[in-house]
Amino acid sequence: MNEQQLFAGFWEHEARTTQRVFARIPEGSTYRPDPKSRTAQQIAWQMICEERFIIESLETGRMNWVPTPTPATMAEICAAYDEHVATMPARWIALPAERWNGMLDFGGKPRSASQMAWSFLFDLVHHRGQITTYLRPMGSTVPSIYGPSGDEP
Repeated sequence: MNEQQLFAGFWEHEARTTQRVFARIPEGSTYRPDPKSRTAQQIAWQMICEERFIIESLETGRMNWVPTPTPATMAEICAAYDEHVATMPARWIALPAERWNGMLDFGGKPRSASQMAWSFLFDLVHHRGQITTYLRPMGSTVPSIYGPSGDEP
């Protein structure tokens, strides 16, 4: 197994976990722990936009951040994520080696494409963790992530 295959496997595993977390976000919740914070729905959409951004960047060799407005409902976000996730493992594996091992211009600085992919994966895990801290205050439960939670022993 090469690094790209290893990454695709990790991505797929983390995406399944993210689907379970997104499914726990209550419809219509506007909870935020602080006025400066985003809602769970906004964070979830940011995560989807970031996932699309990094794979498209590696596929094209160009980074072009153009996030779209957050959908009105969690149902729309979950459906968009499910559709997106279905294509991701194949897209990661289909990347030519020169793209995976190449460089990307990130804010005027050349960065390793594969390192950018790993960085984005870690950032997505971080944002998913943010959402899990919102779930109970929103009246929901926390799914098992890397092991049992207080709600799923």
